[in-house]
Amino acid sequence: MSESLKSKFEIAVIDKVREKRIALKYSQEDLGSFLNTSRGFIGQVESPNFPTKYNLNHLNTLAKEFKCSPKDFMPDEPI
Repeated sequence: MSESLKSKFEIAVIDKVREKRIALKYSQEDLGSFLNTSRGFIGQVESPNFPTKYNLNHLNTLAKEFKCSPKDFMPDEPI
């Protein structure tokens, strides 16, 4: 079995962003637009098959768009 391309912490952050994206009815294309990237980039971030992930600037931008704190994307406990 191959090693995961993302850490458990990274996956937890990505999952929280995805949950908020879906709750707010934003598409992957919307997030790509917010981040000045593509829908494909967001798809790669959300897929376990690619090493692509959000950086801190991405999370800050998304927090502004989602009207929340960047802390809202972090797990409650260390992983």
